Amino acid sequence: MNSGPSSHGERRLPTTELENPMSQGLDSKTAREIVDVLHREDRKAWEALDSELDSIAAVVDAVTEAFEQGRRLVYLGAGTSGRLGVLDASECPPTFGVEPGLVEGFIAGGDGALRRAVEGAEDSAEGGAQVVSEASVIGGDVVCGISASGRTPFVVGALEEASRRGAVTVLIASDGGLREAPVKPGCDHLVVIDAGPECIAGSTRLKAGTATKMVLNMITTASMVRWGKVYDNLMVDLVASNAKLLERARRLVERRGGVDSGEARELLDKAEGSVKLAVLIARKGVELSEARRLLAEHKGHLRPSLEENTDSRIA
Repeated sequence: MNSGPSSHGERRLPTTELENPMSQGLDSKTAREIVDVLHREDRKAWEALDSELDSIAAVVDAVTEAFEQGRRLVYLGAGTSGRLGVLDASECPPTFGVEPGLVEGFIAGGDGALRRAVEGAEDSAEGGAQVVSEASVIGGDVVCGISASGRTPFVVGALEEASRRGAVTVLIASDGGLREAPVKPGCDHLVVIDAGPECIAGSTRLKAGTATKMVLNMITTASMVRWGKVYDNLMVDLVASNAKLLERARRLVERRGGVDSGEARELLDKAEGSVKLAVLIARKGVELSEARRLLAEHKGHLRPSLEENTDSRIA
């Protein structure tokens, strides 16, 4: 199937707009046959990331550097792409204990578009630029545009304004033709997750959305790990805002601090809810002030804080 310009000079269609031969006759299939087709095609979303891991890692390095410099990660997109950015941003504070403004997500049409489509919002490059301006993006921030086609005017306008302000710009797209396009998107980092045509042509809430969610997971998770928000494979900077998270925090202190359940609770109270500080107090036998000093000296990273030799007891 040809995705290039037609004989009439029409612009090349994005991969996601093409018809998928694997899902032809979808409306004539049984429920079991339909979910089988969807399942087989969804595997391609995972496989599409193989060729983009180096590009994703480069974005992680840029985001980590931004965090270390007190800057932010900002997601922008329209429709499904915008919703995925808002979702990833909203999950960072409870998971990693960061301030809500560190990772922000914006959707074309405003928050109302999270539930209902806002007609024409994605077609406004000026709207994207305005969001970047109102978000007070500055040099050193990382602005990540999410657009299945890579052409959404809202995202293009946002990235242009972000670049003008000195931000690091990222575009996550799902059109496999972008890498070979004669004119590349204007951004510092390009991630193209080409999972092929959708089972329903143009429905980028399917494979493109699934692959995009995986990329966003990688970017924020790996950046937070590199920034010291994770110890081993544990969320030691979690915000214990409900019963489930309070219990998780207690278990972390109990297991990594080498104490019993009751002492773990007491240490968490003493450390004002900080798992890292509670573990340091337990493992190194220090007071809260010394635990704070150690953690600050190692820029919030628990592992080197635990490994530093002190005059105090190391359990």
